[in-house]
Amino acid sequence: MNNTNDITASFGALYHPKSALVFYESKGTDTNVYVEHFDMDKNGNPINAHPLSEREANALAKALQTEKNKDKAFLKSNGILPTNILHINPNTDKGAVLWYTKTQRRQLYFVNDLNIPSGMANVPPMVWYASKNSLSVFALTSDRRPTEKTPLYFAPFFNIYEDGRVCMGSVNINIKNSASVEEFTGAWEDYFFNSYFSHLLGQNSPITGNCVHLWKDLVQTGKPFPKEVLKKKNKTLENLL
Repeated sequence: MNNTNDITASFGALYHPKSALVFYESKGTDTNVYVEHFDMDKNGNPINAHPLSEREANALAKALQTEKNKDKAFLKSNGILPTNILHINPNTDKGAVLWYTKTQRRQLYFVNDLNIPSGMANVPPMVWYASKNSLSVFALTSDRRPTEKTPLYFAPFFNIYEDGRVCMGSVNINIKNSASVEEFTGAWEDYFFNSYFSHLLGQNSPITGNCVHLWKDLVQTGKPFPKEVLKKKNKTLENLL
């Protein structure tokens, strides 16, 4: 997608250098290690060199343990697992989540070339499947929680390949290793809906009819999404597991 809204400010904090460590090691068969601690001035320059104290060593150990625990927390729930979560692979490197959303009203953005006004519109129930770096979306015809046998439909949006993968264009994806499942799914939904829809991908329309006319009408009138225009895929939810 192009002409994206910059929402990266909501995904993290700005860090400033506070201290530095230098490790010295003696040569020979009996090696000894000496650690020197430096404070940092406001310009990031090392000052006040002194041997690493026990208090500073304990603070370092605590920080390292906290960072280790953050990695282990990837895709953990902040409380009771949300009912819209269908499947989780919590692996830090290859983790992925499968979830669904019911019919909802969302703010949508379109590039000027489509001649569709950006605005609020009703979108159908959806199935989402995301890793840290990629997203696929599909449509459903019911708000009921899907099962493995639930048929999937083409997502009726622009910037989506026929296999369901979303072309994120210039969107800067930044999913942290410490993201909870709630943060993970919320971030992907924001990435999808807060970027600009620009063009169709593939040879065919993802709906029965004209996709431009559909969204222009939905934005201007506020009508419910007409689920009868959805095209069924030769795939069920089971194929995503």
